[in-house]
Amino acid sequence: MTVNEKINLLRQAMRAHGVDAYVIPSSDPHQSEYVAAHWQTREWISGFTGSAGLVIITQQHAGLWTDGRYFLQAEAELAGTEVQLHRQVVQGAPEHITWLRDQLPAGNTVGCDGALFSAGQIRHLEKHLSVRQIKVNYTLDLPAIIWKDRPPLPLTTVFEYDVAFTGETRAVKLQHIRKRMAAEGAAFHLITTLDDIAWTLNLRGADVAYNPVAIGYLVVGEQMSYLFMHPDKVPDAIKHSLNADGVIVKPYTDIAAFLQKLDQPILVDDHSLNMRLYDAIPARWRLLGENIPMLLKAIKNETEIGHLREAMRKDGVALTRFFRWLEQALKAGETVTEYTAGRQLDALRREQGDYFGESFSAIVGYNANGAIIHYRPEQQHAATIKPEGILLLDSGGQYLQGTTDITRTIALGTPTDEQKLHNTLVLKGHIALAQAKFPEGTAGAQLDTLARAPLWRYGLNYGHGTGHGVGFFLNVHEPPQGFASNPSAQRGSTGHLAGMLSSNEPGFYKIGAYGIRIENLVWCVPAPEPGFLQFETLTLFPIDTQLIDFKILTKEEKSWLQDYHQQVYRALSPLLRADEAAWLQAKCAVGTA
Repeated sequence: MTVNEKINLLRQAMRAHGVDAYVIPSSDPHQSEYVAAHWQTREWISGFTGSAGLVIITQQHAGLWTDGRYFLQAEAELAGTEVQLHRQVVQGAPEHITWLRDQLPAGNTVGCDGALFSAGQIRHLEKHLSVRQIKVNYTLDLPAIIWKDRPPLPLTTVFEYDVAFTGETRAVKLQHIRKRMAAEGAAFHLITTLDDIAWTLNLRGADVAYNPVAIGYLVVGEQMSYLFMHPDKVPDAIKHSLNADGVIVKPYTDIAAFLQKLDQPILVDDHSLNMRLYDAIPARWRLLGENIPMLLKAIKNETEIGHLREAMRKDGVALTRFFRWLEQALKAGETVTEYTAGRQLDALRREQGDYFGESFSAIVGYNANGAIIHYRPEQQHAATIKPEGILLLDSGGQYLQGTTDITRTIALGTPTDEQKLHNTLVLKGHIALAQAKFPEGTAGAQLDTLARAPLWRYGLNYGHGTGHGVGFFLNVHEPPQGFASNPSAQRGSTGHLAGMLSSNEPGFYKIGAYGIRIENLVWCVPAPEPGFLQFETLTLFPIDTQLIDFKILTKEEKSWLQDYHQQVYRALSPLLRADEAAWLQAKCAVGTA
């Protein structure tokens, strides 16, 4: 079926169920960023493949709401369909609700599947639509009626993640959670986010692309805990290991019935708990609070960071070999596309060992494609990379030793003065954030301005956040912290604490010409001054000096760059062949011209 045919079938189902508008998000019942094929409904109905977006269908209109990272991608993928692009002004803001309130007549009904929305999202939707007497029916999974070949839920098996990597056993993590439960007066804590379940139980899986997680729910009790997961996914040896720690495995589909029978307070986070399960919990036993593991896992321990340093060295070796290969291939006149470049980097990462795949789909953007913030090259349409212009490469790997995420922008020929100016302004912002010293608890929105200030002085900006939290052999985009300009967003409002791992990635994008982004991962550590924090940069690969206008760097910025490149060379050169080390040394040389 075409996109338009699917929309027409959905409209028929809407009429049959008395629904005037139907909302389809990008999420699953666990509020995941990357979802199993079974829940990729928004992509199925619209054809838009970006990781963030929301579709609304009425009898007269079909619209996709997404943010600036995906505008160009959405325009291309929606072409030829009736789906119209609605450009979000603020990333993550529920601007579609205003549209529904303004467009629908009073007394209309908006439908959706409450399993795909958090309880907080549904209440927010109801509150804003009630002013026009617009009702919300969140009990309808209408796409299930028309999606005849819908993929089943994955049944990949889970595996235990050794305490030698995690630094804490499952039993200890459950103790931490129970201590905080007691402080909240909770007898149970329901955890629905897949990465928090994986972190708590020291389990990993392969149910979704890029994130090593498994589909399930976890209820932590005062004595026993219950993992709701398809039994075939859990090998007998792991079931015995879980049982030894007081964790009982139950079928995934039994979660709602289990919650309905609870007769003691259960702590839930209505920002992540889906509305269907929220309703399953007796109202008198619902205790609203924060998802306890979210903040616990955001604080990386010394064991995790020790392993992550090894992952960074592996990543640095792979990147060194990749960029050297690219240089030689272009010089030899070989044909290299954005797609083949991404596959080559993935193969070189795999050679490093303990590699489980990419941490997200690599963004390999040559020239104008680099200005598409979340561009993903497809084999059939990828641009051919030539020894001229600019290449933006944003990629990452999932190793047993940790999760990586790095962006480098390189000149493949002689850069223009404008390109050097824009890249240098981005670099100045990157350095400003990397060198920041700030009071403990400083919010992400406050720190975000440091990275934008050099661009702002020239009347320039970029349309995405400056950074996100990063998991440890988990989700590359991990809440709660980050750097974002919106002070009400989670990344913008969360205070930074020692131990948090985040990305530092300012950028600039000239539509139709090129994109620039410089990204390293930074670890938040105590500063020498009491009560203050600073960042330690962990990523290991040089920044292209060809694209730097050294005249507008301060002495302190030049010193930072020189120190960083020396750190890179010291860490990577012992792992490289002599010819590779010589190449790296040349790339790490910092001039002053």
